[in-house]
Amino acid sequence: MGPIGIPGLILILIIALVIFGPKKLPEIGKAAGQTLREFKNSTKDLTDDVTDEIKDTKDIVQGKNNK
Repeated sequence: MGPIGIPGLILILIIALVIFGPKKLPEIGKAAGQTLREFKNSTKDLTDDVTDEIKDTKDIVQGKNNK
């Protein structure tokens, strides 16, 4: 799990619980999850776009213009 480890993770969660309280913590977790999901989707879309452009460029260079 990296350099933090399980005890460090538990300590971070306890501190977050004390700072934000039990009612806000699930909301913060949900927002963080949605942010990570959006970032992952955006990264995948960008990678797909670049891959498509590279494929199109290879086709044009090889004389296989499909458009």
